[in-house]
This record gives sequence, C-alpha cells and structure tokens, in this order.
Amino acid sequence: MTGIGVLAPNGLGTEQYWSAVLAGRSGIGRVTRFDPAGYPVTLAGEVPGFDPADHLPARLIPQSDHMTQLALVAADWAIADAGVRPAELPEFSAGVVTASSGGGFEFGQRELENLWSKGSKAVSAYQSYAWFYAVNTGQISIRNGLRGFTGVVVSDQAGGLDALAQARRQLRLGSRLILSGGVDGAICPWGWVAQMSSDRMSASAAPDRAYLPFDAGAAGHVSGEGGALLVLEDAESARSRGARVYGELAGYGATMDPRPGSGREPGLRKAIELALDDAAVSPTEVDVVFADAAGIPELDRIEADAIGDVFGRGQVPVTAPKTMTGRLNAGAASLDVAAALLAIRDRVIPPTVNVDCAPDYDLDLVTGHPRPAGVRAAVVLVRGFGGFNAAAVVRAA
Repeated sequence: MTGIGVLAPNGLGTEQYWSAVLAGRSGIGRVTRFDPAGYPVTLAGEVPGFDPADHLPARLIPQSDHMTQLALVAADWAIADAGVRPAELPEFSAGVVTASSGGGFEFGQRELENLWSKGSKAVSAYQSYAWFYAVNTGQISIRNGLRGFTGVVVSDQAGGLDALAQARRQLRLGSRLILSGGVDGAICPWGWVAQMSSDRMSASAAPDRAYLPFDAGAAGHVSGEGGALLVLEDAESARSRGARVYGELAGYGATMDPRPGSGREPGLRKAIELALDDAAVSPTEVDVVFADAAGIPELDRIEADAIGDVFGRGQVPVTAPKTMTGRLNAGAASLDVAAALLAIRDRVIPPTVNVDCAPDYDLDLVTGHPRPAGVRAAVVLVRGFGGFNAAAVVRAA
C-alpha cells in the first residue's frame, strides 16, 4: 500500500485526520446537511469544510452528488500520495475496486425531490440507487485513466475490507496497481430513515455520550460520512519505481453469521483466524486490534469474546478511533486500515475516546491518549448489517 487519501469527519486529508485522532478530536456533532429536528437521531460525523469547487473541475460538480465528490477527491489524494502517474503505466494494468453501502441514497433523494416537484417518472429514483455504485466507481476510473479491472463491493460496513481483498486478488492476477477502499455517506432524509430502520443508531443528543462501544452506557452508534481510498501495488512494481511503502495487506478472512436463532457461533472469530492463517501470523505477533466497535452491548460482547478467544483475554491492545468519526458504513474499514498504516509508521496506537471500558469485556482498550508502541502487525475487524464479517492483517513492509 503506497498511497492514502482520507476525508473524515475530523479531518480533510490524511495528516489532518491523523493529527486529530492522536489529539482525541471528534468530528461528531448535530446533523447540518438537513434539518434533523423531526428525527429521533440527530447526530452524525460530517466531513467538515468540504467545498467541491476547491478540488474538482466545475463541469464535474453538477454531474455528481456529495459522496461521489468526496470519493473523487480521496482518489486524487491517494494517487498523488503514491507518487504514481497512471498514464505512464501499461494500458489496462491499473484499475479501481471500491465499496459502497448507502451512498446512492443521496442521489436518490434528489431524484425523489424532482419526482415530487416535477412529476418525474417514479422509477427513476430506484433506478438511480441501483446503478449509482457503478457510476461512482466509473467516474473515478475515467478521471484518473484507470482502465483496468473495475468493480464495486456492497457488503455494508465490511465492504471496505472486502474491496481491498478483491484489489489484492487482482494484483495477484497480473494488475500492477489498484485504487481501492471506500468513501461513503447517506446523510439525507431518505438515507437517514433507512439507517434508522436497523435500530442500531444512538438517540443521544450529546456528542460525547452517543457512541460508546464496550462501555456500560453503550446504546447504539453514530453514523458518518467519508472514508479512505488507498493505492495498492504489485510489490515488484512498487520496488521498481522506488515507491514509499506504508505496509502490506498480508492477510484477509471473511465469513457470514449463521441464521438468527440457529444457536451456532457468530462468524467473527473464524474471520480473524482465517486472516491470521492467510498472513502466516500468530496471535502473539499482532500488536493491536482495530475493533469494529458496534456500540450495541450484545454485539460488543460477541466481538470482545472473539478477540479474547483468539488473542487471550486482555492480551492485545484494542482501539476504536471511529469513536471520533462515527461508523462510516463502507468507508469505515478502509479508514481503519489507513489508521493502522499510520500507526505502523509513527509507532503509536491511536486512542478510543469518551469510553470507559466495562471490566467484564476483558479488553485492553486504549483510551484517552495514544499509546507509544512498536506496531509491526495490526488486525482490522469489521461487521456489516446482515451478517457480514471481515478481518485483515496489515503488516509493516
């Protein structure tokens, strides 16, 4: 992984985000993208100070929605950070694999408003949601001349890791460079109602008390927008051009939870074991776990048990910097991967904010302040609504 582009609720750009995380600065606040007064959920993590006119050609702005604009800028920043010129690569050797979950809602919201005001065809809003994902990725591909393999993964919160794994697969099949990850966002009335239907969003109006994973006061999560796109390259190709390497995607595992009521074990523990086996890394070699951090007591319990079963109770530092951004849907996993790469670079574990970890979880949760540590291998965990589980091992090069 040679390039990182971040747009997060607590920072525009990779270094601004990372500085905010290490300082414990949250980007969670009252929704401003629409008036949330009539909704039971009023907090979100919104990307601050983003004006597409500052970053994109004027012709692109009316052709795209807010989420696509965020993704286009993240792509530009990741490619620039990697110091690569896609036009100089062999044709069809560079591609795009991204993740999405709810971004089409905002595009659909606009179509629904047009339907209401102009009498447009009712099918248009639903068609827009169906093909939005491909359009979003296609715009990134066209803008950057990435004419190789292109794909979109839709597996909710797990999508960001699933996309990176698909990117790695394409590199192994002969691609030289894949831009991958996720930038998501559904902070609009239609998207908000859809997210609230999960019954997992916090109704608290206090930004520092709304999202408290592993805390006795946990009662849901805060949703957010943004994420990270990363440049993944074939190792030989990266070496040949003298690229600066943040780290490698050394292992990946994915599972599905069993049918509710089946009595079978949730799939998160197995996903961790698959990722460690894939990376040929033992649990004792892992320096930190970036938790999924659902903020729902029963889901937090499942995750804490999975971590304890694999690594030993309280034997590995655990962190959840997403307490400063909210859960970014498909953008969350790749943002945690970016944080893991930066933790490796700077030899520090970022903190979890506002949380007083309940003792019965038996977790060594890093809270309050960053913890200096020689990080060589990190595990990133994610779960998506509907039973998706994914785990990745990110390792120093």
